Amino acid sequence: MTEHNHAVIWIDHREARVFHFNAEDVEKLVLHPENKHTHLHHKANSIGSGHAAEDHKYLAAVTDAIGAAHEVLITGPGSAKTELMKHMSKHAPRRLDSILGVETVDHPTDGELVAHARKYFMAEDLKTPQKS
Repeated sequence: MTEHNHAVIWIDHREARVFHFNAEDVEKLVLHPENKHTHLHHKANSIGSGHAAEDHKYLAAVTDAIGAAHEVLITGPGSAKTELMKHMSKHAPRRLDSILGVETVDHPTDGELVAHARKYFMAEDLKTPQKS
């Protein structure tokens, strides 16, 4: 994989799409949890929240997929993005410095996601003082 400065992750409990990119090039990696997530439903008078436990192997693989990217945007439709951040806080705290944002994004196409991330990082670059 070519080293890129930027990465965007779209994650839910079924898959993670990780894109490393620059202005001209995009590389995609798709990861899936070992055990496909099934929806659990809370039943009245039962013990437990009705939510599946976090898949630490899956979250670790997504964290590793960030690679050498220095600026990362994490997106997704539900709680998996916050679970990923919590996992990084506990198991890979140095990675948190590269996370510039976490956004709720429904189900974009690959092209829409990369276009959104390019626009996001361009705006972030304009906010950051440039070194001379």
